[in-house]
Amino acid sequence: MEINEIEAAAEAILFAAGDAVRLDRLSQALGLDNKTARSLMKNLMQKYDSDGHGIMIREIDDGYQMCSKPSCRQFIASAFEPRQKQGLSQAAYETLAIIAYNEPVTKAKIENIRGVNSDSPIARLIERDLITDAGRLEGPGRPILYKTTEEFLRSFGLRSVTELPQPELNIAEKTLDENEDEEVL
Repeated sequence: MEINEIEAAAEAILFAAGDAVRLDRLSQALGLDNKTARSLMKNLMQKYDSDGHGIMIREIDDGYQMCSKPSCRQFIASAFEPRQKQGLSQAAYETLAIIAYNEPVTKAKIENIRGVNSDSPIARLIERDLITDAGRLEGPGRPILYKTTEEFLRSFGLRSVTELPQPELNIAEKTLDENEDEEVL
């Protein structure tokens, strides 16, 4: 097959899938090794990134997804009746941030950090497919571990959680660190 045919096949796979397609699955379907498939996808991403295209290919957690460009949002919204999803509460955002920065994490650790019960925010985040069960911790009671999902990455425009901004230390933590440094001197 020629490169144009392989690119067309990759586009068709991404379009038909709707969700992200993992690199290994894509390379297998195209009959390519992972390195070649990744290079092909980078080239396709660059082609779609150019002006004049309303769609793009986004890399999400070692996979690829075809989606509309954010700059076309207003046109899509005017063409379709948007599905109204209720926004997340402050508690849900706090819980989601804790999970994203500490994954995999238990409910007990989430509640320890937040200082309050987190049953409702966790249930809401699972319902919205922003977090999922990541197995169980080996230990007493074998508590459930939670992690973020591809939907979380897609919703926040991230390739992986490693792209999350690093949190700044708050003033109390900075003061503590400075005092510890002074005591050492």
